[in-house]
Amino acid sequence: MLTGSFYRLLAIAACIFQIDSASAQQLAPLPARKHPFIVVAHRGDHTQAPENTLQAYTNAIAAGADYVEIDLRTTADSQLVILHDASVDRMTNGKGLVKDMRLDSLRLLKVKDRMHPEWGESAIPTFREVLQLCRNRIYIYLDFKNADPATAWQAIVREGMEKQVVVYINAPQQFTRWREVAPAMPLMVSLPGSIRDTAALKDFLDKYHPEILDGGYEQYTPEMVSLATKMGYTVLPDIQGAGEGPEKWGKAIQKGIRALQTDRPGQLITWLKEKNLRR
Repeated sequence: MLTGSFYRLLAIAACIFQIDSASAQQLAPLPARKHPFIVVAHRGDHTQAPENTLQAYTNAIAAGADYVEIDLRTTADSQLVILHDASVDRMTNGKGLVKDMRLDSLRLLKVKDRMHPEWGESAIPTFREVLQLCRNRIYIYLDFKNADPATAWQAIVREGMEKQVVVYINAPQQFTRWREVAPAMPLMVSLPGSIRDTAALKDFLDKYHPEILDGGYEQYTPEMVSLATKMGYTVLPDIQGAGEGPEKWGKAIQKGIRALQTDRPGQLITWLKEKNLRR
């Protein structure tokens, strides 16, 4: 969850761009919706492959997910790669921080899932490889961990993915730079945990204007979801994690939520079809 200091700095960024309540009517359009209920595969469909690998993303495409969530980082030689953690320790046979390693060294490492060694080994993918894999097949939810927005945007344009990506913001300067280099890029932030009613939500939206709202699905009330939707915002919270399944999916549905990030995209899609919430 992002901190209060994050939002104080984000408010400064909003003032710099002179964002006012009228501009809420000019939100950047999201990628064209393919289904009435949006399913985001968290780090790819990693139920049968290591997370954040090309195979996990291929699995998400096969499962029918709308978006694949990926984590962007920068190497010591300014190359863009995909890995959730700042270090390679957990997911590879190597040690060290991504930012301190060159791409050629990273590519020698083997990505694996220690809980499922039978899944085999993969290489850390580059951003370019993921863009090429996903283009016109699945949208990208880009968790912007550590990278330069201008460099990332150039890569997106080069692969013709300008209308197939949304960006999750992790730092106020990312918000500012993305608004500068790509004003039409839909941006997403987590909803602060302190916001629990429609009055607080409206104040937040009037101040910051992210196109998409993340956060935990539990903190949203039906009234909050309804208000955000009427104001033109998309509510796309997280439901992934321990205990995810039909009970939690049902609770999210009852709140009016129609987009979720999940660790089980294939199972969620099957369940949604059974409930006539997805074709």
